[in-house]
Amino acid sequence: MVEDGGEEEAEGESGEMPAAAAPLQRCNGFLPGKEAAGGGSAAPAGGGEQPAPAAPEAEAMLAAGGGRPEARLETRLSRRRLAVLAVFSCYSLVNAFQWIQYSILSNVFAGFYGVTFPQIDWLSMVYMVAYVPLILPATWLLDARGLRLTALLGAGLNALGAWLKCGSLAPQRYPLTLAAQAVCAVAQVFILGLPSRIASVWFGPTEVSTACAVAVLGNQLGTAIGFLLPPVLVPNTPNDIDLMAHNIGIMFYGTAIVSTLLFFLTGVVFDEKPKYPPSHSQAVLQNKPPEDYSYKQSIINLFKNIPFILLLISYGIMTGAFYSVSTLLNQMIVTHYEGEEVNAGRIGLTLVVAGMVGSIICGLWLDYTKTYKQTTLIVYILSFIGLLVFTFTLDLGYLIVVFVTGGVLGFFMTGYLPLGFEFAVEITYPESEGTSSGLLNASAQIFGIIFTLVQGKLTTNYSPRAGNIFLCAWIFVGIILTALIKSDLRRHNVNSGIMNLDVKAVPVDSPVETESTTLKIQSAL
Repeated sequence: MVEDGGEEEAEGESGEMPAAAAPLQRCNGFLPGKEAAGGGSAAPAGGGEQPAPAAPEAEAMLAAGGGRPEARLETRLSRRRLAVLAVFSCYSLVNAFQWIQYSILSNVFAGFYGVTFPQIDWLSMVYMVAYVPLILPATWLLDARGLRLTALLGAGLNALGAWLKCGSLAPQRYPLTLAAQAVCAVAQVFILGLPSRIASVWFGPTEVSTACAVAVLGNQLGTAIGFLLPPVLVPNTPNDIDLMAHNIGIMFYGTAIVSTLLFFLTGVVFDEKPKYPPSHSQAVLQNKPPEDYSYKQSIINLFKNIPFILLLISYGIMTGAFYSVSTLLNQMIVTHYEGEEVNAGRIGLTLVVAGMVGSIICGLWLDYTKTYKQTTLIVYILSFIGLLVFTFTLDLGYLIVVFVTGGVLGFFMTGYLPLGFEFAVEITYPESEGTSSGLLNASAQIFGIIFTLVQGKLTTNYSPRAGNIFLCAWIFVGIILTALIKSDLRRHNVNSGIMNLDVKAVPVDSPVETESTTLKIQSAL
């Protein structure tokens, strides 16, 4: 593989593209299962058994080398990919920081705005509520208008929401700060689905999982800073509201300035895609005619994919549980350790930083082994054990124990996030990475809303232990669902040359026609 910045040969995958090769086409959204002339019936697009004897798991994939199985495609790595990843990670960080900055100071903001704890919880849950109805339009925009516009929308709305918060620096302005947080929540819709798309479009097959983990890490780091910095910047001064407003202003204005700078950097750094594809699987997906793509069909294909549906639910359970624990951490800690708001933030920091380490280790492990299902299942089980230990040691009276158990919980629970993204891309290839990631995040938001409301009620009416046991029961269900997922590594098979694909696109509005408009799949096996 070569870097297109200096045109130097590098080790790894390389290929030769024929000078007269036909345009490469992308098949996500094509009608699945159309067979060669002879009027074969449509095959299911999901993870179930399919009738094609040569390659049943490769339904709806594309031709490499302009319809010539023996042709190899030239792939190169762009040096710009590192800048794209860095800028995305930074503005994703700021968005996550804005999500958690209220919850970790729930008692401070409740006193400042004169509202109840559930109203402060809604400043976090608005992120989850906004995501669910907007994710389908957002993923359509990503597929139809591209990566650059989606990135600019995410960074721009993030900055706009941050500046609106600067106008809410007075008591009784809770509605304005809620509206500003809602703008940041809309920005999140254009952010959370991008890690797997950026990794796939810009990075090679030996680094794609690590790149996805780094992109997710930016969001996790923002949550970590959101746990650590607000309690330091805004100490609880209930007897001096003016000082409290001043301290909150420092936090709000600083966030607005940084997010504005990142918006301009996004405009400078982001391109739609590199000049050359970074991997064979990306090469066969590029330059598709727009009229051959159906977003609706892509969604239908995903919902017919049984392994993806199982992952959709199990990912939602795990990530929703993490959202709930993060939102209610301050309340759980101060229930047993009164006046320890700063240490509550430090425990949250420990949880997320440990998860960042877990994310990187899992990403490197996947790039090395490609054991997606096994790794995902093991991490899921260890997250369940970690939450059990955290639950039954929370009230022992020793903060150091909470730090340790919180770190173990975060290592596995937060480390799971990039695993779910990459596993989904593998079992749904060649469908859009943005669509599969968006649906995973929508599931996480739905479960996050339900878990936060129920766990918050149990914590308030009974104890933090009752709320955590509720989450443990659901994570156990997630373990069972994960064990049932059939591992079908489609993208990996294409990248490693296990499959030689000779596919011609079927327009979405055409009936089964002749060989020229027929989907054909040939396997080298």
